Amino acid sequence: MSDSRLVKALTVPAAVAVAGLLLTGCGARDDASAGSNAVSCVDTTKDTIKVGSLHSLSGTMAISEVTVANSTKLAIDQINAAGGVLGKKIEIVLEDGASDPKTFAEKAEKLISSDCVAAVFGGWTSSSRKAMKPKFESLNSLLYYPVQYEGLEDSKNIFYTGATTNQQIIPALDYLKQKGIKSLYLVGSDYVFPQTANREIKAYAAANGIEIKGEDYTPLGSTDFSTIVNKVRSAKAGAVFNTLNGDSNVAFFREYTNAGLKAAEMPVVSVSIAEEEVAGIGAQNIAGQLTAWNYYQTVDSPVNKKFVADYKAAFGADKPTSDPMEAAYASVFLWKNTVEKAKSFAVADVQAAADGVSFEAPEGTVTIDGTNHHITKTARIGEIRPDGLIYTVWDSGKAITPDPYLNSYDWAKGLK
Repeated sequence: MSDSRLVKALTVPAAVAVAGLLLTGCGARDDASAGSNAVSCVDTTKDTIKVGSLHSLSGTMAISEVTVANSTKLAIDQINAAGGVLGKKIEIVLEDGASDPKTFAEKAEKLISSDCVAAVFGGWTSSSRKAMKPKFESLNSLLYYPVQYEGLEDSKNIFYTGATTNQQIIPALDYLKQKGIKSLYLVGSDYVFPQTANREIKAYAAANGIEIKGEDYTPLGSTDFSTIVNKVRSAKAGAVFNTLNGDSNVAFFREYTNAGLKAAEMPVVSVSIAEEEVAGIGAQNIAGQLTAWNYYQTVDSPVNKKFVADYKAAFGADKPTSDPMEAAYASVFLWKNTVEKAKSFAVADVQAAADGVSFEAPEGTVTIDGTNHHITKTARIGEIRPDGLIYTVWDSGKAITPDPYLNSYDWAKGLK
C-alpha cells in the first residue's frame, strides 16, 4: 500500500462540537496562566474518546512524518483491539501540518477547540512544536511530541517522548571524542533545532578541545549543496555533525558522495536521518555514515521484533521502522497508561499521575519524569549499512535520565 493511500485511510472526518457536552478532560486551568479560552469540550459520556494525530502529510517534512502518523495509528489500533482506554475506544482525528509551523498551530487549535480531542500526538520540527506550544498552554490541552530536539524547554502541557540533548547529541559527541575526532564541521537546516543544537555542540567542543572548522545553514527543503559540500571538503574536518531535516538530506548526501567524500575519511553523524530517510537518500549514498538515535529497527529484543512485524503487517513488508516512529508509538501507550493510572482523561489528572509511568517500548523500558515531562531513553550510535538498515555500534547500556536544561554539565551554564 502506498503512503498516499495510507494517509487517505488514516483520515477521520472531524466531528462538530455539540453544545451541552459534559465538560471534562481539558477543563480550564485553575492557575492564572490559563488563557480565557481554556474551555474543554471533551465528551466522556460516549463510548469513544477522540485524540488528534497532527503531522506533515505534505511538504518537505512528509518524507519523515507520514510514517510517524502511521505508527501512531498502529498503537491506537492495538489499544482498541485490546479493549481501549478506560473502556472507551479511541477515535483518531487526522490533520496535516503541511510542513508549516503556522498550519501546525492552526490545526492544533482546531483539534482542541472544535474536535474536542483529549490529547494530540504530533509535530516534528522544533518550529512546529514552538508554534503549537502556546495553543496547548492557553487552551490547557496535552501534546505528545515524539521527536528528538534541542532541549532547553519544558511545559506542563507537553510530553516529550523523543530524546533531549543529553540523550542523543552529547552521547554522539562523547562517542566522536572517544574515537579521536579533533574537529567538526556543522551543517544544518536554518531553524530552531539546528541553531540551538549547534550552540550546544560549540559549547561542548570548547570545553573538550574540539575545533569547529565551519558552520553552515540552509532553508528547509534546500536541494543545492554544492557550495556547502565544497566548503566541507576544503575544511578537512575530522567529522561532520549533520542537523539537516527532511528531504534536504537526500540532496546533501548525494552531493557528498558525488564530491568523493567518504565515511571512512570524514564521517557524517546525523541526528535526523532514520531508516525511512535512508531509503529516500539511497543506501549507496550513505552507507558507512553514522547516526545518533535511541532506537533502530535492528534492536535485538522480543518486544522490538514484534513491533517491527506488526508494523510491516499493517503497512507493507518493505516499510522500515525508525526512532521517531517508535517514540510516537510509545507516546500513545504512555498516554494510555497515564490515563489508566489517573482513572481519568482530565488534563490535570493526567499531569498529576504522569511521574513514574512506564512502558516497555521497542527501544527498551521508558519512564516519564514528572518534573519535566521528558522520558528516560537509551542512547545508541548506529552505522548505516548497504542493506539500508542501521546497526548499533555503541549504546549507553542503560536508560539515561532526561536533563533538558543540561544542569549537570558545567560547560552548558551559559546556554540557559
